[in-house]
Amino acid sequence: MTQPTSPAAPAAENSPARTARKDYLPHTLLSSRIDHLADWIGRTCSYIWLLLLGVIVANVVMRYAFSQGRIEMEELQWHLYSIGFLLGLGYAYQADAHIRVDVLHEQFSHRTKAWIELYGIFLLLLPFIALVLIYSIPFVQSSYLVGEVSASPGGLPLRWLIKAALPLGFFLLLLTVLARLFRVWDFLFFARDDSTHAIDEEAPLGSE
Repeated sequence: MTQPTSPAAPAAENSPARTARKDYLPHTLLSSRIDHLADWIGRTCSYIWLLLLGVIVANVVMRYAFSQGRIEMEELQWHLYSIGFLLGLGYAYQADAHIRVDVLHEQFSHRTKAWIELYGIFLLLLPFIALVLIYSIPFVQSSYLVGEVSASPGGLPLRWLIKAALPLGFFLLLLTVLARLFRVWDFLFFARDDSTHAIDEEAPLGSE
């Protein structure tokens, strides 16, 4: 006889206990404020994709229904895509939505994950962000000083505005990286030994 599926089963997969085990790092006052800011920016910028969709549809209709291709509409498409992508970097990192090698990462203890995150931030992520910021700010400044516009006839003016999305996006990413660094540091060096031991003893999510 087939047993009926419990309606509580799907809810258990998204239960607070499972969520808490995935987000094992403790919050600090500063990290919470930065994460809330990144979350608000990410959710606000999500409407850019709707605007981008509207521009694409309008451009297609104008081109194939009225035989009118407009270069400024095409440039606006990649401008909006760039802004949505760059300003969404910090949100993706804050929400832990970026790509990891999960087949290995999920098998590690929380303390091992934290050490990997700590070294990854110091040795890889922060130097990369620093390089982008160091070279992107003069990149924007030179564009502003020469009054750069699109090289295409009829293209969009104020090219420095779209270029400014690069340092702005990476500055927001830097804030969320620092927030994660504070949480990792607090977990590794300031959390109570009994609490961290209890977290490490939890089974990996894939084993349930």
